[in-house]
Order: sequence, then structure tokens, then C-alpha cells
Amino acid sequence: MENAVYINNLHAVLPNEAVSNKEMEVVLGEVGGQRSRAKPVILRSNQIKNRYYAIDPQTGEYNYTNASLAADAVRGLFSIDGTRLEQLDCLVASTSMADQIMPNHGVMVHGELKNPSLEVVSTAGICLCGMTALKYAYLNVKAGESQHSAVVASELASNVMHSRNFSAESDYKVDMLDQKPEIAFEKDFLRWMLSDGAGAALLSNQANPTGLSLRIDWIDIISYADQLEACMYAGAEKIDGQLKSWTRYDSKEREQQSILSVKQDVKLLNENIVKYTVEDALSKIAKKRALTATDYDFFLPHYSSGYFRERLFDGLSNIDFQIPFEKWFTNLTEKGNTGSASIFIMLDELFKSGRLTDGQKLLCYVPESGRFSSAFMQLTVVSR
Repeated sequence: MENAVYINNLHAVLPNEAVSNKEMEVVLGEVGGQRSRAKPVILRSNQIKNRYYAIDPQTGEYNYTNASLAADAVRGLFSIDGTRLEQLDCLVASTSMADQIMPNHGVMVHGELKNPSLEVVSTAGICLCGMTALKYAYLNVKAGESQHSAVVASELASNVMHSRNFSAESDYKVDMLDQKPEIAFEKDFLRWMLSDGAGAALLSNQANPTGLSLRIDWIDIISYADQLEACMYAGAEKIDGQLKSWTRYDSKEREQQSILSVKQDVKLLNENIVKYTVEDALSKIAKKRALTATDYDFFLPHYSSGYFRERLFDGLSNIDFQIPFEKWFTNLTEKGNTGSASIFIMLDELFKSGRLTDGQKLLCYVPESGRFSSAFMQLTVVSR
């Protein structure tokens, strides 16, 4: 017999104080001693007002690693009903960019937590890896293999967005008699889009004896890599639609071309993100699970920019799945785009908002432009 699976608690960690639009280039630094010309345009479009960085505002040095940020989020889960960190039998951690290539991110988080030995799993990806981590834990509990699982998604995007990562490229352009040392738009674009944060969830096969729980009804994940080339990538260069790995460049080339930076093919993103991750994906899932838009009391969409808000609504309308804006819940403007952690940071805020009541249904949506993937999840509020 399969177990029901519940989210018993959520916790988010946003490092240091909020950083405003005016302050962010001071924190991340100017490339080549010049202000970004793309930044004002990108910020107007993405509508983000505040974000967080794991950089001490006083010293300019990092006061978190990705693993320590994730560990803080997990520790914050254990404040209800006497559940202790020591009771965990499964830890699933995800991030777009770990602190190191090896070992995997999950065991580094476990090392920070120092809780007793347990199953540890890491999932890889970009925005979607938080959902793949959650699905692993969900299935583990559902199958009876785990009694208490913690899932955590964390991002330290500032690690690769800091100006120091582009100084070699900037100097190289000047040396080559190019007096415009700005980094290319596909790199600069993401410097003003991404921020740091972590979110965690505690799962078990029992609802909380008092208060709220969120029952996970299902999680569906679809990849479109068979149809589309890479759109968001790091550690590679895109040549004729194919990715050339950082391992194929020597150390000087990697520096001069900022090969390890995160890049976005904005044209490919704009043309395909809604068509595939909303219209095609949700059409298939709605048919499979006999869903209608009126089933839901809240819609939690992860989108990278306010630019996509209306386009997402139009995509839902195109498949006759209109969810009115008054049912949408997002905190992008004030919490920033924290990638894989975003859905947990949204759920944490809504879970603690006092707005949830027994029986309400939540539809969560997480797209990923890496090579275009999509995840949808249904949650039901349980109150005792």
C-alpha cells in the first residue's frame, strides 16, 4: 500500500540584507570599470526590486558557501512537534552550481549539518532541479523507504556573476584594441536576473497532528531536449547550436572568453518557454489527470522575470486553463529569482501567511530553459 506524502514544514534562508536595484552593481562590481548599459533595461523588464547575495555588505567577502546556506535552510525545518534533525533518514539536495565539481552537493550539505549517517542524493539541473529533488523524496516516502526526508534547493548565483569573473575577458578585449570591454549581452543579462537563497521542505507519511500540512498529490516533469537546443548554460560555449565543453579550452581561453559564466540565449528563450513549458506540458498533464483551472485556489508560478507574467497568462488562456491573477502567488519582486530554490521560498511564505485553509488546492509550476523542461505539482492543504 502506498503512503500519502505530506510537507510538514518549510523554511527559507535569504542571506544578509536585501539589495536594491541601485546597490546591486556596487555589490557585484563593475566589469572593466564601466557600468552595465544593459542593466537598466533588464531591471525594468524583470520588475525585481530587491534580491539577496551571500556577500557581507561590510567586507565584500562571502559569508556563506552554497552548502552552508542549504544547511541553514534544513536546520530551520525542525521547530515543530519535536521532530529532530537526527530523525532524518533521507536528505535530497539540489543546486544549479555547487561550490565544487566533486564531491556532490548533497554530501557537502550533510557535512555542514553533521547529522547521523543517512541516505543522501543530489539532483542536477537549473531551476527544475529543486523539483526533481522533491520528487525523489516524495517517491521515497510514498514507497515506504523513508520516514522523514528533507529536501533543499539552494543557489549562490553571485559566485559566478561577480565582476572578478569577467576581468580577464575585459582586459583581453582591451588588449585586442576593442575599447568596449563590456561582456556580451547573453552573460550580462543574467547578472541582473539571478540572486542567492535557499529553501527546504520536510516530508513524511503523516500530516501534522495540529496546524497545516501540504499533501503532495502528484508531481509531473517533462523534458523537451529532444526538440530544442540548449538555451541557458554554463561551462561551455555554444557553437552552431552545440555546446563545446569547458574541458575543450585551455586555461587562458577559459578566462578570456568567460567560459564558466552563465549564459542565456534570450531569443530562443522568448520564442519557446511558454509554448513548451506551459502550453504543451500542461495540456498533456491536464488530459492525463483530468484537471480544470477551477480546481485550484492558488497558482504558484516560478518565472524568471515580470516580463513573462502576461505571457504566461496568455499561454494558460491558449489551452483553456485560465487562472485569474487574484489566485496567483509569487514573491519574485521582493525575494528575487533564486532559481531552483524559488518554489520553496514561495511555498514557505504562503504556508506561513495565514491564507491557507483545509481542502484548498495549489498548482505549482516550474519551468527550466536549460534545454527546456517543465514541472507541475498539485498540493492539497490539510488542516487539523
